Amino acid sequence: MRTARAAVAVAMLLGEDVARSEKFVAPAVLYAGVLAVLFGGSPGPLPEPWAASALLLYPVGAWLAHALAETEDDTARTVTLSAAGGPLPVAAGVLLAATAGVAVLGLAAVVWGVVAAWGTATTGGLLDGLLAHLACGITGAAVGSVFARPVFRSQGVALLCALTFLVVTGTSPWLPPAGTAAAWLGSGRGGLGPLGDLLLAVLVAVAALAFVVRVELGRFTAWRERLTAVWGRFRPGS
Repeated sequence: MRTARAAVAVAMLLGEDVARSEKFVAPAVLYAGVLAVLFGGSPGPLPEPWAASALLLYPVGAWLAHALAETEDDTARTVTLSAAGGPLPVAAGVLLAATAGVAVLGLAAVVWGVVAAWGTATTGGLLDGLLAHLACGITGAAVGSVFARPVFRSQGVALLCALTFLVVTGTSPWLPPAGTAAAWLGSGRGGLGPLGDLLLAVLVAVAALAFVVRVELGRFTAWRERLTAVWGRFRPGS
């Protein structure tokens, strides 16, 4: 219970930091712009138009989680780790704050789609759309939390690896949970279904949380040092 309260407090703290620094503006504006294009004309019957907005929430969720994980400098992060009682509440706080962000954006996409394609949404389609958006967003948040501190010390390397991972996995409609969740909205078949994809996304987030915590505790120090040494051999001037 104490860990949960600490995680919520960390989520609020990091969320306030990102809000003050306006790091959320770029992904939010990008997402709103895509929604304007998708639903600005004749989007067609729902839930098909939601396939694109749900899939886009995958990289947007990763973007938000990365911004939250990197919003503090090393000194402030050390203070936060100490005050929260360890790395678990901090890592959980990043995921909670990112999940809250993607939930707001996903709800906006669902509501916008209903208004734009009024009369074509069924109760089942509406639920599928909401669950699929959450599945894609939570999976993205999990990815963004891994491709940030403490796993990656270099933001440039983290962003390059994250972009490669997101492109490869996001363009594979057969790959759960994000790919299959978006594909379900387009075709209505395949995968685990929106609810199954959402449950799998939660499991992916839990796995990402456990991995980040173990890295913070130094369980993979030797592994990271070996990778750093290999990377150093290929850097220009090395």
